[in-house]
Amino acid sequence: MFFESLSSAPHDPIMALSSLCLQDTRSQKLDLGIGVYRNALGQTPVFDAVKAAEQSLVAAQDSKAYVGMQGHLGFNRAMTSLILGEQWETSRVRTLQTPGASGALRLLADLIARTNADATIWLSDPSYTNHEPIFRAAGLDVRYYPYFDAATKQVNSDAMIAQLSQLGTNDVVVLHGCCHNPTGADMSLELWQQVTELSLKTGFLPFIDMAYQGFGRSLEEDAQGTRYLTTRVPSFLLASSCSKNFGLYRERVGVAMMAGHSEKASDSMLSQLLSLARNSYTMPPDHGAAIVAAILSYESLKASWQAELSHMTQHIQNTRKQLRQALEHRFNRDYSFIEQHQGMFSMLGIDTDSVHRLRTQKAIYLLDNGRLNLAGLAPSQIEYFADSLFAVERMQ
Repeated sequence: MFFESLSSAPHDPIMALSSLCLQDTRSQKLDLGIGVYRNALGQTPVFDAVKAAEQSLVAAQDSKAYVGMQGHLGFNRAMTSLILGEQWETSRVRTLQTPGASGALRLLADLIARTNADATIWLSDPSYTNHEPIFRAAGLDVRYYPYFDAATKQVNSDAMIAQLSQLGTNDVVVLHGCCHNPTGADMSLELWQQVTELSLKTGFLPFIDMAYQGFGRSLEEDAQGTRYLTTRVPSFLLASSCSKNFGLYRERVGVAMMAGHSEKASDSMLSQLLSLARNSYTMPPDHGAAIVAAILSYESLKASWQAELSHMTQHIQNTRKQLRQALEHRFNRDYSFIEQHQGMFSMLGIDTDSVHRLRTQKAIYLLDNGRLNLAGLAPSQIEYFADSLFAVERMQ
């Protein structure tokens, strides 16, 4: 008998919250938990550049044969250039297409476990909800370094550096490339420089999760810290997603990127990652990667995509500005951190009781830690959200 003793697995907090919102029959409800972009009409649109690339692919593609375990090679090259810049060091960097960034995180976690099962993974406090489960599923020990100052709503740089300075060659430090999830508080370039120097000094391995490039300031500015670090450390790991900045959520398009201290070391890392992929899913799906490769290969499509992405980023920034004004008008206190944060998320600093009251009384769904998805808040909903937050906070 195999399964009679099984108990139910714990619910994923983000997916469970989204399911609760779907079941809510109230007409004025807001799902501000799941990290999905919505425009002013509440829609998650398909990029015009994506539609054009798809039409071209449908017309030209004459086979559905396997693409190989490394995936779409043109996509891999294009994504490496997009993230690391045009001058990336081709001799050491190796890239593998994966089923989404979660697939990249898990493959790279398995690579760490295969290389050093006693390694410790250090996550920012707080971090992306799925980080810890992924690394623990790979059998790795997970700990947290100080990151977010709840009082200032900014990065606690001093505490972070103090902790990282105690690490060594048995440690892996996971860094958010930009648009920190869940706080929205990003590392400054100066802090990236300090972390880079610490890695060189103590020997810890940097592991960058780049899920939101282009959703903060711009494609280039969002990659500054990552590019500074990756051009200076002897070895790094990186996972990236095309879900947000290409809108390819359901296509599950991601990359795992790595570099060793030498070409031979990088080749060995890639061969081990290919072995792990073979043991799991064998080959990644091609359609989404082919779309991205086409967009990044043709200047007209690339220009169209960049314009659309810039418009989405501006929409998020406008939402931040309007929400700050709405909250300051009601609460008569400083909410400037909302505009200072980058990307889709911010932590509002409200307690779990207020989160639950928003859910039960106002049909507004946030994660229990108070993470707010600004990219899911339409302009027409800002006043309702601000009024609702003011109402539940007054109940304390």
